[in-house]
Amino acid sequence: MKQYWNEVQPVDSLFVTMNGVLHEYDKKVISLLYQPLIGVVSTNLYNTLTYAVEKNSLSSNEWNHYQLMNLMELNLEEIYEARLKLEGIGLLKTYRKSTDEKRAYIYELQPPLSAEQFFTDGMLNIYLYQKIGHTHFMKLKGQFLEKNIKSAEYKEITRTFQDVFTSMSVEALHSGKGEKASEPEENTSFVQRKTAEPIRISGNHFDFDLLLSGLTTSMVPRKLLTPTVKDTIKKLAFLYSINEVEMQKIILSSMTADETIDLDELRKWARDWYQMENEDMLPQLVNRVQPPNLRESEGPGDTKESKLIYYLETTSPRQLLIDLSGGALPAMSDLTAVEDVMLGQKLDPGVINVLIHYVMLKTDMKLSKNYMEKIASHWARKKIKTVKAAMELAKSEHRQYQSWASSKKDGKEARKKPIRTEMLPDWFLDEDQEQVPTSQSQTAKGSDKLDERRRRLKAIQQKYQKQGGEKGGTNQ
Repeated sequence: MKQYWNEVQPVDSLFVTMNGVLHEYDKKVISLLYQPLIGVVSTNLYNTLTYAVEKNSLSSNEWNHYQLMNLMELNLEEIYEARLKLEGIGLLKTYRKSTDEKRAYIYELQPPLSAEQFFTDGMLNIYLYQKIGHTHFMKLKGQFLEKNIKSAEYKEITRTFQDVFTSMSVEALHSGKGEKASEPEENTSFVQRKTAEPIRISGNHFDFDLLLSGLTTSMVPRKLLTPTVKDTIKKLAFLYSINEVEMQKIILSSMTADETIDLDELRKWARDWYQMENEDMLPQLVNRVQPPNLRESEGPGDTKESKLIYYLETTSPRQLLIDLSGGALPAMSDLTAVEDVMLGQKLDPGVINVLIHYVMLKTDMKLSKNYMEKIASHWARKKIKTVKAAMELAKSEHRQYQSWASSKKDGKEARKKPIRTEMLPDWFLDEDQEQVPTSQSQTAKGSDKLDERRRRLKAIQQKYQKQGGEKGGTNQ
């Protein structure tokens, strides 16, 4: 059973609260800056929840999720996934209370970052730039910029309060009634604008002890690692996939003459390191892994298939391509093709991994973008979200996909009539079955070709088998 069903059900009640008043400016920020990152469904969920709050109030009456499903014309899984995106990007905090009779949720809407905070965040702005491109990014930024008026050329003549108003009588000040009447009632608070919290990255993926083990106190005094600096380091490590050893060099490079860590230099060195490692490219979707809420395995398991599922769920498409080629870096054209399919069909990284694994075995280890797009489009229409679901669909639709591959052979290529030695992924077969070529008369040349393909696939087999015996997936 899918995880979302264990998390929330249609009958579960919900209350919407708002952490401060939202202004029109906030709605503009969410629509123009957040929406490209979280999608229209999550944006619509945020807006719908704001409208559920009573006018001149910060909280709603009791709803249930069934009412929300009907109002938005979405199923529960779609609402749950949209909610997770809002939580991840800092626009929503979720609280739950469970009793014997029912389960209740509080959805506390958070104000967005200001435009200045967003464009200087160091992570969200980079993702937005990569998502929409330079031209559109600069146009959006221009909508939040205002030309400064040179007020220094003017002389201020503003009157002070005491210039305009007189003091009250001694009796009125002595009574203190005004102060007491101004205090909020019990269990109430004033409606006000709250400051948005910056995006927080969990430190679970980054080992600060390992980082500091290579940096002596004389090199980097520990007092320099303030909460702000450590938060920036965690963001950069997540954004650019920088490990602890590489981060040591980046921190040392960002040290100033007066022994401080320059955060601007830290970001610059991290960006330079990434672009050097990735041929001048900014972060791409192909470095992402399957979201935790869409993973169905808790560990590698005992069978070959369960180990492979765990590996595909915890590995990025880019790392999968590296493993399939025996450690060699993938061609930029292959990375671009994979990212185009991910963006165009909105498939998750684990599902893309199954697609890569299947397509490369079907096309003699070549990543055919057209063939991949055709299958990906089918999976998108079927709303495939998990690795296991992608595998099952590939099995059930194998003959259809085979015909799509065959239909692309025409003209001169078809007349050559090459020897066909079709391979299938291990997960197509029972564990006691042998994987054999489909051709009935295989020549010595064809046999050598099959052996070569098996050797090239050895990297992926060793990868997930090794992980099954050790600690599991990678987070490249």
